[in-house]
Amino acid sequence: MAHPRRFRFAAQAHGIGSATEWRELARTLEGLGYSTLQLPDHFVDSQLAPVPALAMAAEATTTLRVGALVFDNDYKHPVVLAKEVATLDLLSDGRFELGLGAGWMRADYDAAGMAYDAPGTRIERMVEGIAIIKGLMADGPFSFAGEHYTVTALDGAPTPVQRPHPPILIGGGSKRILSVAARHADIVAFNASLAAGAVTPEAAATATAVRFDEKVAWAREAAGERWDDLELHCHTFVAQVTDDPAGFAAEMAPLFGISAAEALEVPLVVVGTVDGICETLQARRERYGFSYFSFPAERAAELAPIVARLAGT
Repeated sequence: MAHPRRFRFAAQAHGIGSATEWRELARTLEGLGYSTLQLPDHFVDSQLAPVPALAMAAEATTTLRVGALVFDNDYKHPVVLAKEVATLDLLSDGRFELGLGAGWMRADYDAAGMAYDAPGTRIERMVEGIAIIKGLMADGPFSFAGEHYTVTALDGAPTPVQRPHPPILIGGGSKRILSVAARHADIVAFNASLAAGAVTPEAAATATAVRFDEKVAWAREAAGERWDDLELHCHTFVAQVTDDPAGFAAEMAPLFGISAAEALEVPLVVVGTVDGICETLQARRERYGFSYFSFPAERAAELAPIVARLAGT
């Protein structure tokens, strides 16, 4: 296997009260052994704007990686995003990870007055965006003529530290987007299907363990010979240390329309004692190949013993 698939962990943050708190969060995560601090890219919640916030987090630390989970391709022209990403990678001494998505949250588009095109159109546009970003980070002038974007003899600058480009993370829950990720990304992230544009009961139904087996099979088929080179990621939206995982699961199960026992197997959920969560993550790496996990930042300290035990193994 070209990629060792050793465990590493990220924390995804949202809002924060001040510059001091943001720097302290970044330094705390670094001290706890987290690999990466991540930010989503939305308009309608209280999160920070990812580019300046990630730049500040990188400046406040020395080893912590920073990245978006994920930039929405529709929110910035890929020429603009390529320049910002290359700058972030340069100024962080090569600690940036580029998460890129086709866009999914309908509320963002509606609030901003942006057209919410069909999923296929958004994915096609993102694929062109990936080609442009990669092209601008290569050597020499780059030109591109697609259905959605045109770039003419543009020599991208600055040059990122990580070559040929910072690691690219792409993910989702449908066969089409996971196939794109498997062909074009360095990190494939697995999620529920969010085609409805919101988190719905139907989306939750696509997050069961059996459905994730199917998602991994789609990605493996699309990746072909690339499969062993890929890092596989899963964002655990629900992560909690508790001595009563069964009780927690009984409350959560109706959201997925499954039994409590099945709820504990949902890959987007990790609940239990420290020992139990470690065993669960090891089992998921064995079953799916997942080795890169994102936890909610508000749970970072609580989950730190798991990071300490598993990171790098």
